Amino acid sequence: MPDAWTDGSGYESYVGRWSRRVARAFLHWLAVPAGSTWLDFGCGTGALSHAILADGAPRRVIGCDRSSAYVAFARQQTADARAEFVVAELPELPRVADGFDAVVAGLVLNFLPTPAEGVAAMTARARRGATVAAYVWDYAEGMQLLRTFWDCAVALDAAARELDEGVRFPLCRADSLRELLQGAGLHDVLVQPIVVPTVLQDFDDYWTPFLSGQGPAPGYVRGLSVERRAQLRDTIRQHLPTSSDGTIALSARAWAVKGIAG
Repeated sequence: MPDAWTDGSGYESYVGRWSRRVARAFLHWLAVPAGSTWLDFGCGTGALSHAILADGAPRRVIGCDRSSAYVAFARQQTADARAEFVVAELPELPRVADGFDAVVAGLVLNFLPTPAEGVAAMTARARRGATVAAYVWDYAEGMQLLRTFWDCAVALDAAARELDEGVRFPLCRADSLRELLQGAGLHDVLVQPIVVPTVLQDFDDYWTPFLSGQGPAPGYVRGLSVERRAQLRDTIRQHLPTSSDGTIALSARAWAVKGIAG
């Protein structure tokens, strides 16, 4: 079942709200100087680009993604003259004269058929001494919202295991990310965990985004019969740490990695 990436608002309600928090922490960790030019590869709905515009004091930001729907959504979210969002496929990413000062990718490398190709393309767009960096969810352990979902799904349907991002994406680990950037010729490579709280107001706040169809888990839900979907919903409800006021306090961990080009 191919992953669907066609509905920007659906993605935002699913994990976009959490990825925006990670983007701000990631940007602070990078500490790229003000006045820099940025390439946001696989920009999606624009979470990272918008964080750069808000907090990074950039001279220019170009966001690119293969999904025209996500690019259109990102454009709608800002009128900032420093920003540009374009549709682009590997390996034909945007270029600027003398190279970008920072080339970044948020929550995208693990979805590439060949992640090394993506990092190579990113590095090729960076000037000597530029920052090349990325972050991905820690699907295996640290992304509790999804870990609970897949653990319950597999308990009900063993075939769901092959769709579990924690199984599909071995790249989403500290050592794997470090090796990926070092393999692209980047130096001074560092890896850092980023943890953000994901407090949900009630069970509907947790479950409704899984009906969006955007990404692996919602795609799995969409393919279930009404009866099996209800069974999965009720099983997850039983396993979530729900407080007396109905809120559900989880956390989401991402792995961030950065290196220097040249």
